[in-house]
Amino acid sequence: MLSTEPSTPLVVLDLLGIFVFAIAGALVAVRKELDVFGVLVLAGITGLGGGVLRDVLIDRTPPAALVDWRYLAVPLVAGLLAFVYHPALGKMEPSINVLDAFGLGLFCVTGAQKALDAGLGPAPAALLGMVTGIGGGIMRDVLAGRVPAVFRGELYATPALAGAIVVVVGSYTDLPFAIVAFTGGGLCIVWRLLAIWRHWQAPVPTGPASV
Repeated sequence: MLSTEPSTPLVVLDLLGIFVFAIAGALVAVRKELDVFGVLVLAGITGLGGGVLRDVLIDRTPPAALVDWRYLAVPLVAGLLAFVYHPALGKMEPSINVLDAFGLGLFCVTGAQKALDAGLGPAPAALLGMVTGIGGGIMRDVLAGRVPAVFRGELYATPALAGAIVVVVGSYTDLPFAIVAFTGGGLCIVWRLLAIWRHWQAPVPTGPASV
């Protein structure tokens, strides 16, 4: 199995992913014309939701977000930045999408590796890597009264699952964690960015729905 020290590299990746996800969540709140509290709540839910769900499922309680002050400070700062500078950030939508893709790649790596560290098998670890990446976005969309993006044909969950699978497979090799993380996260990020650029969509039903 891959030998890593999650207390340093995984925390850094976690915090980076939380920040970019929290920015995206805060911008959704701004567009919904929520007040500053609503913006901060959606920023926190988007940034922390997937990680908290993962920690609960692997019985790592209390979740890291409730133990380490940095996990709460990062989405708070991101939410305030989005609340104050949302006109400028709104014009940077393509850049925000890029950041969101990087957050997805970071989270699928950390989620899968933390699941492996908790003793889960390959399939559950890969699934938890995906859940870590998409969980916060699903919670955000539900709270904002939207159908979650992952259910509307966007190629979002699939790249996250693919990246997590790479991390799981890599854990059974002698490759350094940095190489495995870069490969898995990179696959997820590139796939997600290509899907945005090329307007790739997951298959959706066609024709009228039967009753």
